[in-house]
Amino acid sequence: MSRQLSAGSTIETRCSRCDGVLNHTIVAMVGEKIVRVECSTCHGLHAYHPVKVPKVPAAAKTARTKVAAPRRTKADPEAAERAEWAELQPGMDPTQAIPYDMTRPFRLKNLLSHPNFGLGVVQLVIPPNKIDVLFQDGKKRLRCG
Repeated sequence: MSRQLSAGSTIETRCSRCDGVLNHTIVAMVGEKIVRVECSTCHGLHAYHPVKVPKVPAAAKTARTKVAAPRRTKADPEAAERAEWAELQPGMDPTQAIPYDMTRPFRLKNLLSHPNFGLGVVQLVIPPNKIDVLFQDGKKRLRCG
């Protein structure tokens, strides 16, 4: 059963001065719409602020079960480098290797001989003075001329 609201009726609504939901007296209405109210606690006159109903989260409305996709294992970069080295090694001729020197320029796919890392293949030239070289131990970034 719902009662007919009119000026002078008591209603529970939010007070903008007290900042809470309290009893108010309806002061003015336009048609059936409440426009102004007076707080019964602080006696402040203000516009009508209806009490907002909290929304129900969408997840609670429909309970969907999402199946997680199986995770793929990440490729080991070191294993990829070892496989690439094994693939390139049969075509390497150590007698054709250029001795490594920091002041010397190198080109892509040059075979070089490093005093510490051994035989290597230039895979990337980074201007102005760096190269990425694949050695048996893995990739190294070296300085060049």
